[in-house]
Amino acid sequence: MITLYNSLTRSKEEFTPINPPHVSLYTCGPTVYDYQHIGNWRTFVFEDILRRTLEKNNYKVNHVMNATDVGHLSGDNLGDADTGEDKMEKGAKREKKNVWDVAQFYLDDFVQTREWLNILPPAKFVRATEFIQEQIALIQKLLDKDLAYETETGVFFSVDSYPEYGKLSGQKLVDKRVASREEVEEDKLKKNPADFALWFKTVGKFADHQMRWPAPWGEGFPGWHIECSAMAMSLLGEQIDIHTGGVDHVAIHHTNEIAQSEGATGKPFAKYWMHGEFLMVDGGRMGKSLGNAYTLHDIKGKGFDLLALRYLYLGAHYRDKLNFTWDSLEAAQTALVRLRNQFIAHSEQRIGVEATSDTGKMYLQKFMDAINNDLNTPQALAVVWEAVKSDLPQEAKRSLLLGFDKVLGLGLETEIVTEAETSQEVQELVSAREEARREGDFAKADQVRQRLENLGYTVKDTKSGPLVVPKV
Repeated sequence: MITLYNSLTRSKEEFTPINPPHVSLYTCGPTVYDYQHIGNWRTFVFEDILRRTLEKNNYKVNHVMNATDVGHLSGDNLGDADTGEDKMEKGAKREKKNVWDVAQFYLDDFVQTREWLNILPPAKFVRATEFIQEQIALIQKLLDKDLAYETETGVFFSVDSYPEYGKLSGQKLVDKRVASREEVEEDKLKKNPADFALWFKTVGKFADHQMRWPAPWGEGFPGWHIECSAMAMSLLGEQIDIHTGGVDHVAIHHTNEIAQSEGATGKPFAKYWMHGEFLMVDGGRMGKSLGNAYTLHDIKGKGFDLLALRYLYLGAHYRDKLNFTWDSLEAAQTALVRLRNQFIAHSEQRIGVEATSDTGKMYLQKFMDAINNDLNTPQALAVVWEAVKSDLPQEAKRSLLLGFDKVLGLGLETEIVTEAETSQEVQELVSAREEARREGDFAKADQVRQRLENLGYTVKDTKSGPLVVPKV
C-alpha cells in the first residue's frame, strides 16, 4: 500500500488511482527563461522519486511535464501572477536575443542537466506554445459558461463564479485581495482583484509583446495558469491522478488551475495534489539578488558530482524544508562515494544474485515500507546503510542495493558497469597519489591525477580524504 500526502485534503491517504494499474501524472516543469536553480531541481527530484516509487509498485505511469515558454509574469514573485513583466521577454532583454531563441536554449539546457541528476524523462515534455489552440478552446468554454469575462486588456476568470475557490490553499477569498498591497499593480478593469488572466491582449504594456496569436477576443497570448489545464486535459484527460509542483504553486498557480479546470468540466481535476517544500541556502532565503540561487552548472563548476546533490535532497523529506550549504553537499558526496565503494570492492562477485534470504527480504520490506510511506527518503536511506553494514553475502547485498537504487536513482547500476572493470587500477592509483602527496612529490601526484582523469575519474580532496568519482 502506498500512502501519499494530499495537499487538497491536508492528510495522508492511501493511493488508489482512477484506472489501475495506470497512473496519470502531471508535473509543473520549468519556465525556460533562465537556468533552473537548485530549489527548482529539488522539486524535480521529488517528482522523480514519486514516479520511480509508483513504478516500483508495478504501476504504469503516464508522465506529462510542461515547459512554460510564454505568459509567466514576474508578479508571481509578489503574489499576483497577472502583474509584472513576462519572464520570457525579461530573459530576451537580458541576453539581447528573441524570446524563441531564449526558450530553446534553456529548454535544451534543462534536458541536458536533468540527465546529470539521473531524472527519468517524462513520457511527454511539451511546451505551452505548442498548445495555444487548446488553451483558446478552453478559454472559450469558460466564457460560454459565464465563468470568465472580457475586458479591454484581456479575458479573466471570475473567482466569484466558482464557490470552492481557494480550497487547495485553505485561503479565504477575502484574504486574497493582494491588490491592496502597494507593490502590486491593480487592474481596475477586473471585477474582483483576485480574478486572474486567461488571455492577455497585446495592448498597453503588452503592445510590443513578441509572442502573439490571433484569438476571438483579439490578438494576444495566454496567461500562465491556463496552459497547464489545457495540456493536462488534452494529454491525460479531464480527470488525472496526481498533479505536482513546488509549495509556492499552492496559493496561486494550482489554486487557479483547479478553479478553471473544474469550472470548465464540472469534475474534480486531480485526485491527489503533491507539493515539494522550499530549499534554503545557509539558513536563509535563496534568491538571485542574494547571489545564492545556485544552478547545476555552479555545482559542477566546484568539482562536485551532481548525484551528490541528489543524495543531499534525499536526506530530507520532500515536505520538509532543506538547508543547503557547501559543507552539507561535501558530506553528501562523501556518503555517496562510500556507497559506491561497496560496489567497487569485491568486484569479482556476481551481479544480479537475488537477495532471497529472510534477512534480505526483511531489508527489502523495510525499504518499501519507508518509500511507500509518503516517499520517506531519509528512512529509506537509513535502510540502505543498514543493509550495507549487514552480514548479508556480498553478492546478495549488491543485488539488494541495486533494487533500492531503482527508486533512489543514485546511479549505482552505472557504477557497477563502469567501475567493476577498473576498480583495482583506480584504487591503486588513488593509493599511489596519496603516497606521493605524503612524500611531498606533488609533480608525481599530479601525474597520477591525470591518469585517473584519463580513465574517466575526478579526484576531489576533502577533509575526510580523497573523493574519486566518475566524471559527468
